Amino acid sequence: MDLLLLQLLNGLVSGAFYALLALGLALILSLTRIINLAHGGFLVVGAYLGYVLTGLLGFYPALLLAPLLLALLGVLLEAFLLRPLYARDPLESLLLTFGLALVLEEAVRAIFGPVGVPFHIPEELSAPLFPDTPFFFLTRYRAFVLGVAALAGLLVFLLLRFTALGLYLRAGAQDREMLSALGTDVRRLYTLAFALGVYLSGLAGVLAAGQLGLSPTMGTGLLMPSFVALILGGVGSLGGSYLGGLLVGMASGLAGQFVAQASEFAPYIILALVLLLRPRGLFGQEGFFE
Repeated sequence: MDLLLLQLLNGLVSGAFYALLALGLALILSLTRIINLAHGGFLVVGAYLGYVLTGLLGFYPALLLAPLLLALLGVLLEAFLLRPLYARDPLESLLLTFGLALVLEEAVRAIFGPVGVPFHIPEELSAPLFPDTPFFFLTRYRAFVLGVAALAGLLVFLLLRFTALGLYLRAGAQDREMLSALGTDVRRLYTLAFALGVYLSGLAGVLAAGQLGLSPTMGTGLLMPSFVALILGGVGSLGGSYLGGLLVGMASGLAGQFVAQASEFAPYIILALVLLLRPRGLFGQEGFFE
């Protein structure tokens, strides 16, 4: 039973990374209609920014600053690379983000080397949360990751639901042309959505570095399950994408308890079953791309 709980917890922590990535992907996709294949590359850059800033300022300031710096980089890349492609064939933006992912990964490899480096978290977060109980495997860092992921999801929800900016972002996701006709600068909303999505990938990167370690290819392993979470939760549903990430993580963890290799393909089996019964995903909007 303890081993089953351990696998479920490991899956939930991984699911927190998937949830943050999937939420960022959904924010970008819902407004700009761009499938951002560079999201994993942004995660890697954010993780290594956190690594550098941790050495200079400490872990907690790095966790705050690294995603912000990455969001600024995202704003620049969106303005100079993606913005000219919004009115063109979606395949062009898809290929561009794929190439950008390769560039970001190779840039990290050139600067920091191809071999992974250790990412040191504060000692107080390394200790078990309940050392003298059967739940000794729940470290403070794992609880911290789950708390930060939950807080980030809550703040995004509050931003979208109760602020004027969130109202504009939701309106843009529903009908960009009408919003533009009413005089709103939709391109600026594109930039804000892209920056917020990249910010979430950077936050996931710093948190994942503390749990999984640093390597230039870490984004690839986290990106594909995040796309599964995006589709599973439903394209067009931000909350569904977030919950999809948690479900994917827990499914992988539980499947790995019974068959080691099953943790890799269990999310895809669940995705296939869900899409057979509900093609738009669990919470997706019908006709989202029409």
